[in-house]
Amino acid sequence: MADKSDVTGQDFTLIDQYLDACWMEKGLSQNSLAAYRRDLLFFARWLFSKSAVAGLMDVDEDTVLAYLDARGDKFDRRSTARAISALRGFYQYQVRLELLTDDPMSNVELPKLGRTLPKVLTEQDVEALLEAPDIGLPIGMRDRAMLELLYACGLRVTELVTLETHQVNMRQGVVRLIGKGNKERLVPMGEEALNWIERYSKEARSELLPNPSSQILFPSTRGNVMARQTFWYRIKRYVVEAGIQVSVSPHTLRHAFATHLLNHGADLRVVQLLLGHSDLSTTQIYTYVAQHRLKEIHAMHHPRG
Repeated sequence: MADKSDVTGQDFTLIDQYLDACWMEKGLSQNSLAAYRRDLLFFARWLFSKSAVAGLMDVDEDTVLAYLDARGDKFDRRSTARAISALRGFYQYQVRLELLTDDPMSNVELPKLGRTLPKVLTEQDVEALLEAPDIGLPIGMRDRAMLELLYACGLRVTELVTLETHQVNMRQGVVRLIGKGNKERLVPMGEEALNWIERYSKEARSELLPNPSSQILFPSTRGNVMARQTFWYRIKRYVVEAGIQVSVSPHTLRHAFATHLLNHGADLRVVQLLLGHSDLSTTQIYTYVAQHRLKEIHAMHHPRG
C-alpha cells in the first residue's frame, strides 16, 4: 500500500476524485474501487521511485509501456489486464475533464485472456459441504444457514455477509439484494434454505448478537458484520472436513448455483437475472462449464468415449 511518503499529494487527490466519479457514475462496488485504488497507487508509486516524471499527469505512452515491462512476469495476465483497465479509465476521465489533451493509454492493448472455466462442485460435493458445519453450536447453525442461502440464491459473498433481516421475506420466500451498480433483484430462496434460515433465526441468532436490535442477519462472533475473509476461511475449513478435493474459491457456490440450474434445464436469461449480471455474455460462461462437464461424463462412461 502506498502512502504519502512515496506518492505525491496531487496524485492522491486525482485518484480519489476519479474513484468518487466511478462510484457516482458507474456504481462500482467497494471491492472494485479498492482494487482500482491499489492499481493506481502502485503505478503512482512506481513513477515516484523512478523520478522520471512529476506524477500521474506527466505520463506518456512510453512511460506506461516501461511500467508494464517492469511488471514483467511478476504478475499474471489477468492482474495486468485489470491494472490496464484501471489506468485506461483514469486517463479517459482526465481527458473528459479536459485536464489532459492526450490519452497515454489510447494505444495500449489489454493482454489476451483465454477463457478460463470456473471450478464447479458436483451436486454431491455441495451436499457434503452443506452438511459439514456442526449445527449443535450457534456458529455452526449460522454457517449452515449461510451456506444454504449462498447455494440456493447464487449470492456474492459480500451480498451474503452484509445481508440484513429486512431483506429476507420469509412469507414470500424471497431475498431482496442490492448488487453491483446498486441494482436491486429479488431471488427465491427455495424451501431448504428457507427452513434453515427460519431454524437459525429461532435457535441461534440471538446467541450471537449482544445487541438484540441489530439488523445483521449473519453476525460475526462479536456481533458485527462478518468480514468476507472470515467467511472464506470458514468455507475452506468445511471443504477440508467434507473431504472435497476440488479447489474452492469464495465464488464456488455461486458458480455451482448457476451451473446446476443450467444442468437441470433452466433458461440462460433466468440465470442471468438471478445472478444479477447486466450482460448475458457474462452468464454464458456457465453454458461452457455445463458442456465441459457433459464431455467429461461422456468420456468417462461411454464405451467409446
